[in-house]
Amino acid sequence: MAVRVSWSAEALDDVDEIAEYIAKDSLFYAKAVVEKIRAISRSLADFPERGRIVPEWSISDVRERFVYSYRLIYRLSNNEVEILAVIHGRRQLDDMEDRVNE
Repeated sequence: MAVRVSWSAEALDDVDEIAEYIAKDSLFYAKAVVEKIRAISRSLADFPERGRIVPEWSISDVRERFVYSYRLIYRLSNNEVEILAVIHGRRQLDDMEDRVNE
């Protein structure tokens, strides 16, 4: 049974920033990365538990999928997956805890 996938405003901003950064070098690759992020997020509707639990937080309903070098972080609830953030894999999650606790 498919669940609804929604995006937080912050996660949408993350994707915009990623696209802008990559587009400085290649518009083609910027579009490709954004499309892959979108495809992975859509796949969560059918397979929401496919991602691993975010190891830094160990919260069972907060998971992540990797998209190239980016981490797509999301929260599971009964009938919804909410995309919380899309960040570079090397970025520290310390400043992201407020997104999880909302």
